[in-house]
Amino acid sequence: MSGRRLHPALALALLLTGLVFILGAMAQSNQPTGPDITFNFTEEGPPRPAAEIITAGGTITTMILNGTTQNPHWKGYVGNVTGQLALQDASGYSLYAWTLSTVSGEVYVSRNGSVNWTAIDCANATHVASEESAMSHNSSALDSISNTFSPPGLHPVFSTAARQFAANECNYTVNTFVNSTLQNTSFYEILLSDGPHVVYSTIIENSSLGFDVGTYDFQLIVAENGSTSSGTSTPYYFYVELV
Repeated sequence: MSGRRLHPALALALLLTGLVFILGAMAQSNQPTGPDITFNFTEEGPPRPAAEIITAGGTITTMILNGTTQNPHWKGYVGNVTGQLALQDASGYSLYAWTLSTVSGEVYVSRNGSVNWTAIDCANATHVASEESAMSHNSSALDSISNTFSPPGLHPVFSTAARQFAANECNYTVNTFVNSTLQNTSFYEILLSDGPHVVYSTIIENSSLGFDVGTYDFQLIVAENGSTSSGTSTPYYFYVELV
């Protein structure tokens, strides 16, 4: 048997079958990956000074007080994305790469450092309730995860790994502010899940006007532990998918 040669047509068919299998496996492995992170600073809103009022003795003053308190149950990330499309082997060596002058795709953030991208789907009420419990959020509170990302969701078409999401398919979405103002035309953030873990996802905007009139590729908010006794900050893992 070792001395027999395959018919050329059969050999070619086997070769093509092998190539199709290899290329198919490579296509299926395309998924969000961890980026290199460079950050400049983290800041929080300053406390406002006390407001003074002077009234005469013997009077009653009716007042409306409007205050702003920093919310410790949430934290935000904004920034820009650079990168390339590449043909790499398992060791990270590139056969060729295309540096992107403009970027498109998604940024993903999760408490889980090994998201199962083959199982990714829209987050449902069970996933959100589980995340609220893990983060000590009161589901009935105004700033709970379920009330912040309140259905029905609004978002454009986007893809994650091999999963394509139709417009408005996912229920739990929010739009972060532009120029400190509520809006619903950019910086879409959508809650996804791989089953056990919630994934905060946002569609890259490519240098759009952001919350503070700066220009950003992405803005998103993620939940922080709502328990006053936790005493620790929750670590999050970032992923990027460029298309």
